[in-house]
Amino acid sequence: MAILVDERIDELGNEYESETAENVLRWALNRFGDRVALATSFGAEDVVVTDILLKVNPEAKIFTLDTGRLPEETYKVWEEIEKKYGTKIKPYSPDTSSLEGMIIEHGPNPFYSSVELRRLCCKIRKVDPLHRALSELDAWTTGLRREQSVTRAEIKKIEHDKANDIVKLNPITDWTEKQVWDYIKKNDVPYNALHDKNYPSIGCAPCTRAIEPGEDVRAGRWWWEDPDKKECGLHK
Repeated sequence: MAILVDERIDELGNEYESETAENVLRWALNRFGDRVALATSFGAEDVVVTDILLKVNPEAKIFTLDTGRLPEETYKVWEEIEKKYGTKIKPYSPDTSSLEGMIIEHGPNPFYSSVELRRLCCKIRKVDPLHRALSELDAWTTGLRREQSVTRAEIKKIEHDKANDIVKLNPITDWTEKQVWDYIKKNDVPYNALHDKNYPSIGCAPCTRAIEPGEDVRAGRWWWEDPDKKECGLHK
């Protein structure tokens, strides 16, 4: 990474810990220009960051990973976001030959068979396309929050994504779920209709379900796996 050395990123992470999401995004846009982009999956957190980002700079870049198995509700809110903000969100899709090879060898739904095959599916449909997207950038932005899961408890607002050797921004990492929904309602931000059906976390359709009252917000993602394994590889 030629942009910032690790020590400087750590300093910035500490320096910006108490800064607002707007200020974190403004710093990133000033520092990286068109070499920073928001990765959105159109969940509640991501649409909030989208709204904040485009208010700071209406021309800011946004991309998404179109796995080919997203719920219809996700495609609908994608269209609503583009219409409301007058923006275009760039899709990155799986490599066709890799996807076909996996399906031929393991079938269309390999993710139910083992953690290893689920991770293979995530790699082909999400991680590899993300790597292509990040190869064009010096920094990327997410809607991750610390309280979402045990795997996200230590993330900072500005940090070094060592897996991709790039600067990673998590501007609402210290927000609560209530803050997210208060912002959506106050600012009339389009959101995924599945959230109204007890889907707090939304990924691919076959790997996402509604949760029961009292369950963890990530309980509906890969519900057949242990909680400490519930990441697709995008956020190591």
